Amino acid sequence: MLSSRTAFRRTFTTSASLLKSLKIGLIPGDGIGREVIPAGKAILENLPKDLDLQFEFVNLDAGFELFQKTGTALPDKTVEVLKNECDGALFGAVSSPTTKVAGYSSPIVALRKKLGLYANVRPVKSVEGIGRPVDMVIVRENTEDLYIKEEKTYKAEDGTKVAEAIKRITETATTRIAKVAYDIALQRQAIRDASPNLKSLHSKPSVTVTHKSNVLSQSDGLFRETCRNVYDANHEEYAGIDYKEQIVDSMVYRMFREPEIFDVVVAPNLYGDILSDGAAALVGSLGVVPSANVGDSFAIGEPCHGSAPDIEGKGISNPVATIRSTALMLEFMGYPKAAAKIYEAVDANLSEDKIKTPDLGGSSTTQEVIDDIIRRF
Repeated sequence: MLSSRTAFRRTFTTSASLLKSLKIGLIPGDGIGREVIPAGKAILENLPKDLDLQFEFVNLDAGFELFQKTGTALPDKTVEVLKNECDGALFGAVSSPTTKVAGYSSPIVALRKKLGLYANVRPVKSVEGIGRPVDMVIVRENTEDLYIKEEKTYKAEDGTKVAEAIKRITETATTRIAKVAYDIALQRQAIRDASPNLKSLHSKPSVTVTHKSNVLSQSDGLFRETCRNVYDANHEEYAGIDYKEQIVDSMVYRMFREPEIFDVVVAPNLYGDILSDGAAALVGSLGVVPSANVGDSFAIGEPCHGSAPDIEGKGISNPVATIRSTALMLEFMGYPKAAAKIYEAVDANLSEDKIKTPDLGGSSTTQEVIDDIIRRF
């Protein structure tokens, strides 16, 4: 689906060439996270034997429900086990409250910071013959912007409340995420060039830098300027890439009007979050869109959907996003053949358009979808 290992190959390939037994951390989190993370585990356990991969798993705690019980949303033990024992991880969902809760902050945001997972990579790809043609990757900077959560509320002179939040953009983080986006664009094109029979919406790689520098001239202006500088400073390497820019509101409009024109999109944290969730509507449901939180030596697969309390416990959660996120995790870990097997099985299930959960207009259960995908191995 992604074929973007180039950006992280130096670290992941070393471990991939030596390891055949992989330890995966399982973090269900809240809500339907507890129903879909077992799907990722089942997929790994049932991969074809000729891939010569074995897995062991460790269950780890995190989430808002855990915070309500213990006062801690992300235990130190979870972080320590991921850092010291695991080769990769899967994260389910989190039920972050929409109102302020004293002492609580999102565990997945904290994990991204503690593990150095500076890139959130979200492929959005349609299945041939179903819906509008889409084949884009949204690369979201994962560590700063408004998500640094430096906020305050105070009283104005007239006694009314004022809330403020800091939006932080740094040249260092933007340089890093821009390189990831350009490398992904090059690798996607390399796959297209090497596969003449592969149908593609794109004949040439492109990266669209998304910002709002017409209003936020300092913060978004720095993001835009740095992305451009990285492109210009590495012109020999990136010369084959079409460099493009879009103001974020125009980006939303064009993404829904003509999604087929976008190849790789790079954005600050907030815009990337909004764009990637919105793009899920182009392919039917958040339940089919995967993501990976990626750093230099670790990756956490994470479905794009939330904890979905309205369907929790009904056995109808769509496991496809988690299954694809499992493949994406493997891809960044350096196991493209295993990832490809998963992608092919999922695409076959979606193309057949029979065994599907209610969010896609079907009546199948979570387990029935899992079983159908596994049998296609």
